[in-house]
Amino acid sequence: MKIGIVNDVPLAVEALRRALASRPDFEIAWIAHDGQQAIDYCAAHTPDVVLMDLVMPKVDGVQASRTIMARSPCAILVVTVDVGANAWRVYEAMGAGALDAVDTPALAGSDARRGAAALIGKIDQIGARLASSSVAIASKSSERLVAIGASAGGPSALATLLGALPKHFAAAIVIVQHVDRAFAEGMAQWLDAQSALPVRIAREGDRPAPGVVLLAATNDHLHFASAGRLGYTAHPEQLPYRPSVDVFFQSVTERWTGRALGVLLTGMGRDGAIGLKSMRAKGYHTIAQDEATSAVYGMPKAAAALDAAVSILPLPRIAGAIATAFD
Repeated sequence: MKIGIVNDVPLAVEALRRALASRPDFEIAWIAHDGQQAIDYCAAHTPDVVLMDLVMPKVDGVQASRTIMARSPCAILVVTVDVGANAWRVYEAMGAGALDAVDTPALAGSDARRGAAALIGKIDQIGARLASSSVAIASKSSERLVAIGASAGGPSALATLLGALPKHFAAAIVIVQHVDRAFAEGMAQWLDAQSALPVRIAREGDRPAPGVVLLAATNDHLHFASAGRLGYTAHPEQLPYRPSVDVFFQSVTERWTGRALGVLLTGMGRDGAIGLKSMRAKGYHTIAQDEATSAVYGMPKAAAALDAAVSILPLPRIAGAIATAFD
């Protein structure tokens, strides 16, 4: 496997060299010291995987990832000093096309071996994904999914939205609401009573089904573990929001093979904005709730600032937009 390294810190480059040297099947194709060099090197000699730092001179890792994916696409793994501390940059890079992220391994000390193993594990995962990419492309489906994220004010907004959808709505619906797992089952039961559609908690291995609403139900992140199956993951551990809307939306762009619609409702903070942006970049229709009808205009405001939403709508109009989105 040919690997390109993009990092402006010599010690980090050396740590990556040492980690990769443990695998004879890994070959360092080139080393770039800023994002612009990476763009140029990828155009001239496209590797199998690029190890992309985030904060660099001239062109940063997010913009470099976006340009590489547009001009000479290849697999990009974000490798940065602290994934948790750079969470928003990481998700911006993933929205631009990066597949995953991992901490930069230490050059020496007790953490060096563990960091190198984590890096190699991520590269192997990407390698497996590349090996099966032809299968994934061939398995494009006509299934339809509505992915919804909400936080503060979300339960009431969800009740309004779900209650306005028709009984025979033909798309699957998966919701990530910021709620502690102790309350998730009760919330699902409450929403079920407000909706003509059945609502239940999402379980490990569930397949979204037409006309069924699934609600994230643990303090881990709900995501698509494969093209059609949901799962829970603790990664990234450092995110303040659990379950994270960004993690779920990002997994839709990476693994869902059918048609999709992203909806971001009322909530505090920024969770879901970058994920919604990545869904829009993938070509999916996206909707954000407007300020006037949001209990807390945080998450949808962040989405609007990123131009992540194709439509910004008052809550009473969102159900109608969802019902006709796949026509």
